[in-house]
Amino acid sequence: MKETTCKNLQEIGAFALAGGCTPKRLRQLAEMIREARNYRWIGIYKIVKNEFVILAETGDEPPAYPRFPITQGLCGAALESGKPIIVGDVRHDPRYLPTFHTTRSEIIVPMINEHHKILGMLDTESEKVNAFGDEDRQFLERAGGLIAHCLH
Repeated sequence: MKETTCKNLQEIGAFALAGGCTPKRLRQLAEMIREARNYRWIGIYKIVKNEFVILAETGDEPPAYPRFPITQGLCGAALESGKPIIVGDVRHDPRYLPTFHTTRSEIIVPMINEHHKILGMLDTESEKVNAFGDEDRQFLERAGGLIAHCLH
């Protein structure tokens, strides 16, 4: 992993631990993750009963599905597998729930606490096809782990 990526993760972790998990701070964390790798959109979803519920997102436009059943979408598939899911072109994946009409690729990373329980999903989207690779997965898994405690 690149030195700048490691530095970004340190900043995200320090910020997450320093000031609590208010909605404003979660939005700031989402923005820090977005800026670190110049992503278009980040959403932080928490599992509440049988639904994914958005707690924070970047940008001004709300997602089309701020809450949806845990059995649906790419988030549901990531929950079922327990692993990140990278989709190079969402137009060819029937599991995709359209967040924005301009999204072309997406990576969903389960946010797992220290007890190995999935508490939510870190959803990252791009308007470019095949925008995400292994380095993105590693970065987002670590970032998600750093903020998973906010989802308890």
